[in-house]
Amino acid sequence: MDRIFTPWRYAYITTADSTPGCIFCDRAPKPEANCEHDERNMVLHRGRHCFIIVNAYPYTSGHVMVVPYAHLDRLDLLPAEAAAEMIFLAQRVENVLRELYRPDGINLGMNIGKAAGAGVAGHIHMHLLPRWVADANFMSVIGETRVLPEALEVTARRIRQALQAQEK
Repeated sequence: MDRIFTPWRYAYITTADSTPGCIFCDRAPKPEANCEHDERNMVLHRGRHCFIIVNAYPYTSGHVMVVPYAHLDRLDLLPAEAAAEMIFLAQRVENVLRELYRPDGINLGMNIGKAAGAGVAGHIHMHLLPRWVADANFMSVIGETRVLPEALEVTARRIRQALQAQEK
């Protein structure tokens, strides 16, 4: 069995729990919160129960997360309305990612708990990231370096604008 290691993520995964507070609760504490810092915090869209945010440590350009406002560490604790909105927002952002990035596929998933690889184990969240055939090249496999052709701010602006266009 072949294995591909991602050591550049280890530092983040092992220190995320030592940071005081919760990155998601700090960035978007509640739906009716003042949104003046959403652009700086890379919050792309706010729903009634969940929000969409750019991943600060992306695997690929376009890597976003759908996060419930409720600070919960298990999916089975998430109220049905919030779970339904999470899937609805995932569908919307999937369409946006397909339109903007033209990927060959999309990874969608949740890592629940530290042992499962959750970087923020105390607050569930769903990842969506565009993928392309052979997108893991020598830079990431041998050089332990990710090459992202787009700045996070550009990713945030493009996806935010596409989500807003969907609403019209």
